[in-house]
Amino acid sequence: MANTIADSAPNPTIRAEEAAHFGALAKDWWDPKGSSAMLHRLNPVRLGFIRAAVDLHWGSDVENIRPLAGKAAIDVGCGAGLLCEPLARLGAGVTGVDAAPENIAAAEAHATGGGLAIDYRVGELGSLGLGRFDLVTSMEVIEHVADKQAFVDLLAAHLAPGGLMILSTPNRTPQSKLLMVEAAERIGMVPRGTHHWSDFITPDELRELLAQAGLAMGEPTGIAFSPLKGLHLSESDLSLNYIVTVHHA
Repeated sequence: MANTIADSAPNPTIRAEEAAHFGALAKDWWDPKGSSAMLHRLNPVRLGFIRAAVDLHWGSDVENIRPLAGKAAIDVGCGAGLLCEPLARLGAGVTGVDAAPENIAAAEAHATGGGLAIDYRVGELGSLGLGRFDLVTSMEVIEHVADKQAFVDLLAAHLAPGGLMILSTPNRTPQSKLLMVEAAERIGMVPRGTHHWSDFITPDELRELLAQAGLAMGEPTGIAFSPLKGLHLSESDLSLNYIVTVHHA
């Protein structure tokens, strides 16, 4: 981790109502059958992508169980730590940031129970005075922020030279509106009010936001669903959700 970054947020990125919504779910976050059940299904898919991206970016041995040893990682919008904990087990020194104090409390308790030393922080990323990180992740977060460009600019400011960023977010398509918002919330797969389809962002829009921040986006990989495969990575189906690698341009 490099020198700390001075308070730098020109605009607030946290929506208070979003933080309250997810904070209210904190007590069930680690229950694979609770309100965050979909995240538990999604997490292994994201981790598979992250591990492959880490190996490719740093040329690490695919047999190495700690490919992030000696590297600093930050997960922005970390919730109760579903991604922070596996990143720590991959060897990284991990910082998790979230807008909801309830989530951070749940994350700290779970990490302590698992014997993991993770630095959890609550609040606006730009006001925490953190440093730059080798790995920056933010999963299903940008669709919830108040100012997308300000948020991306902050992510860029925390990415160390030669570092790797990985983002995932729902795509704004008719399919995502039908399945991720209307159907999933109606049948209780995700809590009501979790998604606002108009805030979903297309790959082209994300690429432009990143370019404005001096970052280059790799080709997106879809996170698709089928009855046979369940949630899985797809090179061709980006209609619901997608995940990308990002680096300095």
